[in-house]
Amino acid sequence: MKKTIYLFAISLLFISCEDVIEVSLPNTPPRLVIDASINWFKETTGQYQSIRLSLTAPYFNNQVPPANHANVKIIDSNNRIFTFIEEDDTGIYRNHNFNPVLNETYTLSIIYNEEVYTATEVLTPVTSIDFVDQKNNGGFSGNDIELKAYYMDPPNQKNFYLFEFDNSNLPIISLNIYNDEFNDGNQIFAFYSEEASKTGDLITINSYGISERYYQFMSILLQQTDSESGDPFETQPATVRGNCINETNPDNYPLGYFRLSESDQFIYTIE
Repeated sequence: MKKTIYLFAISLLFISCEDVIEVSLPNTPPRLVIDASINWFKETTGQYQSIRLSLTAPYFNNQVPPANHANVKIIDSNNRIFTFIEEDDTGIYRNHNFNPVLNETYTLSIIYNEEVYTATEVLTPVTSIDFVDQKNNGGFSGNDIELKAYYMDPPNQKNFYLFEFDNSNLPIISLNIYNDEFNDGNQIFAFYSEEASKTGDLITINSYGISERYYQFMSILLQQTDSESGDPFETQPATVRGNCINETNPDNYPLGYFRLSESDQFIYTIE
């Protein structure tokens, strides 16, 4: 009798595994996502710039739909207009004659689906990366490679930084933000350590001068982002709103940010 009950229970187990569970998710209208990061790398003209527009999508969608046929432009304080033209139907809008000026105020204007989106930001300068120091006995194991990218913080002013560490042999880009609240005017460093790093890996280090508001935005965003994904613009557990607003319909607010940064790059090979 016990054997019969046992086999019957096992059969129920396999039958239950075949049941389909339908998850009901809210179907909200798509929002515009604005990825407008204007980067002026040192010793370049900075004239080639791009802006990516996309739409939010249901959770289980594998593709991010582009926002096509928008009117995109940036206007400086002298009312000079820089028009961005979409490349095919990619949602990527390009401009080839942008004029970057440090500490200049720029306004982003986007017309999409007959609604006007705007944002205003200042092009923030950044100090250069001076050198990189490597340590081979870091981490809890004592075997991890650690890098420190040193830079001199300008004194007597608030400074905020975004650092990217891109290992050519790994799919993850490490993002870090820093401020000079306790290091004003001193030589400080950005830190990078990835367990999978090894001798010979090429690390591209990009630093960006950012505004205080963008620093706060990224601080919240990075806290919510899965550290293994490397993508701060994926679906978040809570909505993080940037500096872009919908002038036509404020309730239909966009996601993303309009940022302008002077940038520096340092390429380092792990020894």
